[in-house]
Amino acid sequence: MRLFSLLMDRVLIWSRHPKATFYLAGLSFAESSFFPIPPDVMLAPMVIASPKKAWRFAAITTISSVLGGLAGFFIGMFAIDLIEPSLKQFGYWDVYLLAKDWFSSWGFWAILAAGFSPIPYKIFTIAAGAITMPLMPFIVASIFGRASRFFLVAGLIYLGGKKFEDRLRQYIDLIGWLFVAAMVLGFLILGN
Repeated sequence: MRLFSLLMDRVLIWSRHPKATFYLAGLSFAESSFFPIPPDVMLAPMVIASPKKAWRFAAITTISSVLGGLAGFFIGMFAIDLIEPSLKQFGYWDVYLLAKDWFSSWGFWAILAAGFSPIPYKIFTIAAGAITMPLMPFIVASIFGRASRFFLVAGLIYLGGKKFEDRLRQYIDLIGWLFVAAMVLGFLILGN
């Protein structure tokens, strides 16, 4: 089934929209505090569509994501009791508790790792606020973690150019279905 290649075509069209940069910033902000879709899905096609703007797009994604991370931090600091039921309902509670444990041992490094990796960064931003992690180390770790990730994504796509786009197009459906399978497996493992 060619679902992901059709989605890729649609996202490439969106990435050429005159307001695409605003959408990228909004998605980056939202993902860091409450939204489940990572900004890479918008960043990558925008770099494919306009490779000369790769570093600009990575910077916008980083800045917006860190600002969203600050929103998540303040949500954790001031509203953890209000969002606790949602964390449980959407299956994030165990990850939230794990994030709190990581902060006890790792602090700065936990945010840095969450900022770079596919671990749900939003959960770590909320946990950092809930345990009242010092704000400056949070900001610094967020900047380094998020910038490392988004500049790496933009750089790899920029360097890969048209060849990368062709390869991605060739394997996007396989990659997409493998990702879905991994997500289902992850939910099954975390749910037990």
